[in-house]
Amino acid sequence: MTEIVMKPSMTDRATREIGEALDGRGPGGWRRGLLFAGPAVIASIAYMDPGNFATNIQAGSKYGYALLWVVLMANAIAMLFQSLSAKLGIVTGRNLAELCRERWPRPVVIVMWGISEVAAMATDLAEFLGGAIGLALLFHLPLLVGMAITGAITFAILSVETKGFRPIELIIGSLVAIIALCYLIEMVVAPVDWAAAGLGTVLPRLPDAAALTIAVGIIGATVMPHALYLHSGLTQHRAPGRDLGQRRALLRFSNREVVIALVVAGLVNMAMVIMAASAFHAGHSGVAEIETAYHTLTPLLGAGAAGFFLLSLIASGISSSVVGTMAGQLIMQGFVGFKIPIWLRRLVTMAPAFLIVALGVNATDALVYSQVVLSLALPFPMIALVLFTGRKDLMGPFANGRLVQIGAVVGAIAILLLNTILLLQAFGLGVPGLAATS
Repeated sequence: MTEIVMKPSMTDRATREIGEALDGRGPGGWRRGLLFAGPAVIASIAYMDPGNFATNIQAGSKYGYALLWVVLMANAIAMLFQSLSAKLGIVTGRNLAELCRERWPRPVVIVMWGISEVAAMATDLAEFLGGAIGLALLFHLPLLVGMAITGAITFAILSVETKGFRPIELIIGSLVAIIALCYLIEMVVAPVDWAAAGLGTVLPRLPDAAALTIAVGIIGATVMPHALYLHSGLTQHRAPGRDLGQRRALLRFSNREVVIALVVAGLVNMAMVIMAASAFHAGHSGVAEIETAYHTLTPLLGAGAAGFFLLSLIASGISSSVVGTMAGQLIMQGFVGFKIPIWLRRLVTMAPAFLIVALGVNATDALVYSQVVLSLALPFPMIALVLFTGRKDLMGPFANGRLVQIGAVVGAIAILLLNTILLLQAFGLGVPGLAATS
């Protein structure tokens, strides 16, 4: 079968400067770091997508600051696994989906591909709906019109990819900056109880059984299956290391970028919960929908706060829709060895969102449950990453050390445990240690 790869183009100048940086020459400090910045920034948008808005609003409005520890835990797990994904692409020159196809039995590959495609559709549902909701609320448009505009903007941004990796990275990076800036402003405006927020960040607890569903939704919205696949694809050809020394340098730059990008994403996620807790929990704990949150913010914190909320939601929906399409394309070509045109994949994955709106399903509920689906699909790429990056025959001297491997295994087990409890709850079975839903 003919191999198809996602290989972004680089200018001769970029290639030369990256080579000099890997050899220890050229500019130093932050200028050198910028040469390698991009993959983690693109992957980080998966951690600030509209699914995060939906789950974090519910978490903050209903439980105040109590579930902030879940956001912190999810972000720590995400940081570890994104670094493993980036390392896999850098060291092997292959992405996660390709390695699964090449090294595992065909029935296993087919199952993983199917699960990954379902997860990709759930991802697209959340991202596409989020941007459409934001546009519809801001410009007083029907939701279907907002969806059409979101789709058109997504197509336009994706067309820039033909000019190389930098334009896409700059666009996504700018949208990430808009989201972060909006929530920085929200933190200034909102009356935050910082002592309660600090306690909620470090004290793990689940107030009742319903909190578990939201907690798993937070994890599903934070640690994203498609981001684990995508990051390995973004690093596999971007700056190939010619020898062990250059690969070590690439890994250092990659790990620094992962830490910076996901710290920003984690702070934005925590800000979402904090904003919802400070604005809604005391007197509006029933706020559970993005639309309700927007309309409630205006009298509580002013039109400016509500406007920044919508602006961040639109930036999140558009950027994550672009990244979701890129990831879906990589998953498709990695598992089956061929790709379909981006416009066709975009149309196919937009269909569930249009269907849900046409059927009258509550959009925010759809966002939350799409994140639960993602959390249930998450263990598969996580386990694959642990297995591949721990193999010395594949990774050589870059195979996971003992502490990293233990941390990865513990993270994967934590996700599996939470998903098991969620399934027990879904089938009406009692969850030991949790109070009944209030």
